[in-house]
Amino acid sequence: MDAKDAAKIEAGFAKMSLGSARRHVFLCPGPECCAGEAGQASWEALKAACKAQGAATLRSKADCLRVCAGGPWLVVYPEGTWYGQASPERVERIVREHVVGGRPVAEWVVRTQPLAGAATPGPAGQ
Repeated sequence: MDAKDAAKIEAGFAKMSLGSARRHVFLCPGPECCAGEAGQASWEALKAACKAQGAATLRSKADCLRVCAGGPWLVVYPEGTWYGQASPERVERIVREHVVGGRPVAEWVVRTQPLAGAATPGPAGQ
């Protein structure tokens, strides 16, 4: 890798605040699990909520999380908490209570499956 590419890579990592991230949120916006418009609205809500709440998190739009019904799907790592039907309204609350506050929104959790061997952060990402 040349110096120019290395500088771009470092700038990319700096832009995403990789060193301060406490969680990583993936959202599948469909179209297999839900209407594409609904999924895109949830993605826009996720970006806005993370920014507005100053969430120390990485966020990624997943092409497919392989649960092809009941979406949009949102999964929060390292806990491995899966939320179905992640509407924009639900996304805002999930970011506030789980991603920032450290408390999963129990009534919307479909499954919890941490990655094998992963340590999970305590409340508020501690």
